[in-house]
Amino acid sequence: GVADFMRVPLPAAMITTLSAMQVSRIKTFIIGLALLLLGPALTGCSALRLAYANGSQLSWWWLDGYFDFSRQHSPQVRQALDDWFEWHRSTQLTGVTALLGAAGQQVMEPVSPALVCRWQERIRDQFEPAVGRALADFADVVPGLGDAQLKHLERHYLKVNDDMRADYLQTDAAERQRESLKRTLERAERVYGRLDDNQSRLVAAGIATSPFNPELWLAERQRRQRDTLQTLRRLVSERPDKDQRVAALRALVQRTEKSPNAEYRAYQVKLTEYNCGLAAQLHNATTPAQRAKARDNLKGWEADLRSLLTPSV
Repeated sequence: GVADFMRVPLPAAMITTLSAMQVSRIKTFIIGLALLLLGPALTGCSALRLAYANGSQLSWWWLDGYFDFSRQHSPQVRQALDDWFEWHRSTQLTGVTALLGAAGQQVMEPVSPALVCRWQERIRDQFEPAVGRALADFADVVPGLGDAQLKHLERHYLKVNDDMRADYLQTDAAERQRESLKRTLERAERVYGRLDDNQSRLVAAGIATSPFNPELWLAERQRRQRDTLQTLRRLVSERPDKDQRVAALRALVQRTEKSPNAEYRAYQVKLTEYNCGLAAQLHNATTPAQRAKARDNLKGWEADLRSLLTPSV
């Protein structure tokens, strides 16, 4: 939902090309960084460059799938997306490329769980301004929403929740484990290249003992969706000024980042710490050749984004 959109790094909350491809947790600081930037559908430098260069149009298709904007409202939304991407390219992309460059330097060295978690925070901090800008842009779009768009959003939530159940909540426990392992291996191999049998077993053991709880995740996701719908309906019906709309959306994001549910907050802490440990284990088990592969990927992504830079304004 809108609250979920705000969690997405590059094009955030109006929201982004790459936001449709979000990942629940950073598995390794390299995997996490790459996926935050690329998403599971992007596998090469040219794909990243193409996606970002066409980010506004791709974002429009994705966002319209959630809201089904009216013909009268569509031009405003499209213009907001164009403006967001131009702003991001001219003011934020340099920071993203610098982050990739720093990761490329780090990737050849061993890491600790604490370092993995620090990278996760560093990534979040890098994209905070993009979220703030997206909130302001989306606040301008909200007054044009109507009952039809909010009903469409509600129906779309039902669909994405069904998709999540199919992907993460298989009734057969063994199948659920296999699918989780498959996703994690694919993400790791996208960065490091092919994992050997010992490395795959390490990941499998980590998945088997992970505190990841898809039922709890789904329940929290549904809470966020209800919160998003309630917030948007209130903003549409009460029609407050822009500052009030931005404040309401910012509060919504804060409730997404820090759930009102104490059980879920404790779970998030536990899962993050576990994933940082597993990430460090996997990275430290990679060979010099695999780390060099990761470094080359990061350098390629960095160069690809640098080719898109425009002068700051």
